[in-house]
Amino acid sequence: MFEIKDLQVNTGDKEILKNFSLTIGEGETHILMGPNGAGKSTVCKSILHHPSYQIKKGSISFFNEDITEMPTHEIAKKGIYYINQNPTSLEGVTNAEVLRTALIERESKVDVFAFHKECKEICEKLDIPTSFVTRDVNSGMSGGEKKKNELLGMWILKPKLILLDEIDSGLDVDAIKTVAKNLLEYQEKYHASFLVITHQQNLIELLKPTHVHMMKKGTIVKNGDASLITEILQNGFTTANDMIPGDENE
Repeated sequence: MFEIKDLQVNTGDKEILKNFSLTIGEGETHILMGPNGAGKSTVCKSILHHPSYQIKKGSISFFNEDITEMPTHEIAKKGIYYINQNPTSLEGVTNAEVLRTALIERESKVDVFAFHKECKEICEKLDIPTSFVTRDVNSGMSGGEKKKNELLGMWILKPKLILLDEIDSGLDVDAIKTVAKNLLEYQEKYHASFLVITHQQNLIELLKPTHVHMMKKGTIVKNGDASLITEILQNGFTTANDMIPGDENE
């Protein structure tokens, strides 16, 4: 479904990702872990062709279509959705306006009655007031409310690949359970895939990942199943058999 192959990404003159490769199948949940500065967030931003990051080589494909140089809004229309650790607030623009516009861009027209009915049902799932639909995007919301608000967008837009960059940031224990429950329900209903950046053990256990990747110095150094999480939590990121090629003398 989704593949990154031998990606090298710079910001200015600084190399952030090097020989980064990752394949995600339909319905899979991938956890990406690594120390600060490893390049985890850069992976998400590169997928969406963020202008501050330059892809020097490699490719990104989604359902066998090359999206490496595709503009961000076109990538989003293809079905890739990104929730970062500090979602942007847009004063003067409501959730309803943004979501209806996005749907119209993709589907030409929207049944307003059905749209508001679905929004109300989703708000109930997320345990947020229905008034969120007509509020300005993320404006005046707490960290936890912003994350749930972004999940409202996910449910409405129905992407196939969701990138979650520390979605647990700002969430209390109950909110983490609500978020995880919604992600799992969404995945089951739409057979979606997740790429999750987190070190939050509770969230990881709730999401039941199919694949775990450890990242260091801009590349993946170790792949595994959920058992790799236990190894990382016990030993940190300096584990056996994770030496990056060419680093033997460092």
